[in-house]
Amino acid sequence: MNSKTFRGGSTRPGLRGAVLGAAVAAALLTTTACQSDDRAAAPPTTAPTGGASSAVPSGSASAGGSTPETTAPTNDSGTGSTPTPTATATGDSGETGGGNGTKFADCEAAGLTTAVELQDERGETPRHFLLTVTNNAKTPCVLNEAPLVRLKAGNDAPIVQTLGEPDSEPVVVEGGGKAYVGLYVFGNDEGGEAEYDQSDRFTATLVAGEGTELRGTLVFDLPDGLDAVSVDDAARLNGWAGTEGLAMRPITQL
Repeated sequence: MNSKTFRGGSTRPGLRGAVLGAAVAAALLTTTACQSDDRAAAPPTTAPTGGASSAVPSGSASAGGSTPETTAPTNDSGTGSTPTPTATATGDSGETGGGNGTKFADCEAAGLTTAVELQDERGETPRHFLLTVTNNAKTPCVLNEAPLVRLKAGNDAPIVQTLGEPDSEPVVVEGGGKAYVGLYVFGNDEGGEAEYDQSDRFTATLVAGEGTELRGTLVFDLPDGLDAVSVDDAARLNGWAGTEGLAMRPITQL
């Protein structure tokens, strides 16, 4: 009979191979686990410094994948110094000489030369006068409003009234330049033997930008040929002007 018989001893070599394979696999797993523990216990490697390849680009994520902390912007220019603040305007207008509204100082009596010119024709009663001041300095100065003019000697003498309100705009007198005042001194038309107050000169006190009196007195001597003139309470004054015409035009109408 052609038949095959399987003996029981023929299965032993297969079992032995299976046992050996399991032992080898266990050993490999043990070795791998030890190596993993060794890597975990090893200290992290320090990256080299100073090399271009070690620099981390600005704004890139870190090696751990976290987003870098954002730094608030500053005004630092990068030089390490604190920026200097811009100067703030002080509001100073540059006024001098008592706040006259210009950059020039008020004129001083000691710096001015005076002159007087009669405006009436020969033979007429002297009534209209042109007062002139000349700035002796090389730099401009300022004359404010109208001077305080007296027709009699002494500071107690009455001050001549102005024609209306004096011009509030200051008159800037250039170095060597002139300014003018129109003066009317006598309004009485009665003739005969009547006696009137007489004056042989006019005096004037300058006014500062705030309207206060300045020190010093200007003296205007009468023109040649006049020893004295009659004066009365009809006298009037036109304030400082930059030209003769502006100074005298209102006065000649009196």
